[in-house]
Amino acid sequence: MILTALFWFLLFILFYTYAGYGIVLWVLVGLKNLFVKKDKGSFDETFEPEVCLFVTAFNEKDYIKQKVENSFSLNYPKEKIQYVWVTDGSDDGTPDILQQYKELEVYHQPERRGKMHAMNRGMKFVKAPIVIFSDTNTILGRDSIKEIVRQFSNKRVGCVAGEKRIIEHDAESAAGAGEGLYWKLESWIKKHDAELNTAVGAVGELFAVRTALFEDVETDTILDDFIISLRIAQRGYKIAYSPEAYAQETASLNVKEELKRKVRIAAGGVQTIFRLKSLLNCFKYGLLTWQYISHKVLRWTVTPISLFLLYIVNFFIVLKDANWSPNDFYTIFFYIQTMCYYVALMGWYFENKKIRMKLFFAPYYFVMINYAAILGIIRYFKGHQSVNWEKSKRAA
Repeated sequence: MILTALFWFLLFILFYTYAGYGIVLWVLVGLKNLFVKKDKGSFDETFEPEVCLFVTAFNEKDYIKQKVENSFSLNYPKEKIQYVWVTDGSDDGTPDILQQYKELEVYHQPERRGKMHAMNRGMKFVKAPIVIFSDTNTILGRDSIKEIVRQFSNKRVGCVAGEKRIIEHDAESAAGAGEGLYWKLESWIKKHDAELNTAVGAVGELFAVRTALFEDVETDTILDDFIISLRIAQRGYKIAYSPEAYAQETASLNVKEELKRKVRIAAGGVQTIFRLKSLLNCFKYGLLTWQYISHKVLRWTVTPISLFLLYIVNFFIVLKDANWSPNDFYTIFFYIQTMCYYVALMGWYFENKKIRMKLFFAPYYFVMINYAAILGIIRYFKGHQSVNWEKSKRAA
């Protein structure tokens, strides 16, 4: 009886996290659009304030030229863009290369104290009312600034989350195929989150905030983008989602490199739950709390554990039935789970053999990111997660 109850609880957690929440969101947004008229006057198309394009870079000499050229090519009045680069700790010539561009403001100190320290320090030099954060190794869509600014013409918006897009190739690795699919699904959920109430967080590749709302963040923070954006949401402002403002980057070189990234993000997720523990108070934050728990907290905590525990619990339930009846639901479900893990294992095999079989890569990636989440939880509580990024190698 206990095993059966645990089985259904774990299955519900998995279904709700990966499908149920999205279905509920879709229904609620549909009902909202049916009964609530959209405020078409909330955007001012003539709104064109000064902005600051803010980049933190640590030893990024290989990406500087393409990033600077991309920044200069964006469809926004160049005289209204302040370009701020913070290069703390870089010793590969990054600051010297940037100094060659007279339009840039480059701030450097030799000590490496983490990205959040560099962001806190660099924000002191921002003069524009809107600051747009972006990573060095990403390429922004030409109209990204215009789309972000358009969202800020609504005074209720305190933060704008851009879309992250993975540049996919025909001969894709498991990391590329899985990461590309993951971000397409994530973008769909973010779009509906924002339509219902507010997006839940932003990605560091591209997001923007009102400069006046930025507050210094603890320098040991791992997920700076998420902490900054959610604290603004806690103050009653909306995190708008703008899919037309996008940042493109290639996928991780392979699953091993992607695993490093996901473990760090998972450790940062646990840290975030402690840092934003007040956000778990549904009586104070209402709908935002439900979105936060459903979209993020479950993925960072119980869901990864539930995935693997469900297989073990299912095995013991079937083991209790000596007949292993092929018509029994639990037996059938155990065979289905076994087949899914077998497909994931084949994905691992094909990835290591460099055989491109995308059909097997998505299940492999799914199992890998949940495994990485558990490793991240363990790493956080052991205190082994450094605030400094260990950069993952990216595909060409």
